[in-house]
Amino acid sequence: MFKDGFKVFDIHGHLPYAQQFVKHDEVIDGAQAARGERMRLTWDFPSGPDTGPGAGRPLIDRWADELDKYGIGGLNFLTARGNDDLKEQISKYPGKFTGFAHHSIEAPDAVEELQRAVDELGLRGYKLFGPLIQTSLDDPSLRPVWSFLAERKLPVLIHFGLLGHTGGIVQHRNINPLAIFNVAREFTDIPILIPHFGAGYYQELLHLCWGCPNVIVDTSGSNQWMRWAPYDLTLETLFRKTVELIGPERVVYGSDSSGFPRGYVYRYLQDQVRVCRELRFRETDIQSIFGNNARRLLRLPDTAASVQEHKGVEVL
Repeated sequence: MFKDGFKVFDIHGHLPYAQQFVKHDEVIDGAQAARGERMRLTWDFPSGPDTGPGAGRPLIDRWADELDKYGIGGLNFLTARGNDDLKEQISKYPGKFTGFAHHSIEAPDAVEELQRAVDELGLRGYKLFGPLIQTSLDDPSLRPVWSFLAERKLPVLIHFGLLGHTGGIVQHRNINPLAIFNVAREFTDIPILIPHFGAGYYQELLHLCWGCPNVIVDTSGSNQWMRWAPYDLTLETLFRKTVELIGPERVVYGSDSSGFPRGYVYRYLQDQVRVCRELRFRETDIQSIFGNNARRLLRLPDTAASVQEHKGVEVL
């Protein structure tokens, strides 16, 4: 799918973590099981528990094999069972994996833990779930964290919008991307990544991008929330309008890959690259979206800047 030896860098993956946002009861669990089976059939995902030949191997080894299998250059994990667990796992493959801190921003020692995660553990940013934060994001109590991120110019990825599936969160004070507007406008040195094209709040995300040039759109996941919008949206529409309005340098690819037996969700990558090529994006823009923007955010070297770009030729 790519030229000149370019390798994808994926900004958005997950190691196992405690999900605190799904309600369980007989009705919800039954509806979720039916929904999960429809999704499995729709996307041709494997069925049943993880009992394949690799099931007994260390998880990070299996992820390393997945990247090699699909030719992925690197994957940034946003979660694990704590910052130390994430560091321990990714340190086995420093050339393949990076990670973000993901502790609670409302913890009394949030800024101290963030500094430790960055300076001692080598994590490269911060991951938050807006609908899990009970405090307004511009509350003075959170200001030390924003100040630290701005001082270090570290990226923060904040999930806004629908969270979880059946039994998940659809209403919350911090579910709308505009909840971060005051912070984004004041702390312009923080690159703020909003995943899944806003997960149901696409218009609000575009408005946020209009007012705040430090906001970056993460493309990750199946983006099935589009089917729940009251107006027609397609993946092509999302890419076309987003790149048209904010430019390819503010769009970054993610898969939202999260576990086995599904493994790396190569289907999402294929669909997104197909759309970008059908829209006739320049090769250098495709390389930016699918890896080099993430590398710059994480302070990693770019790969395979196209030969045509160096020759001053625009590739369509």
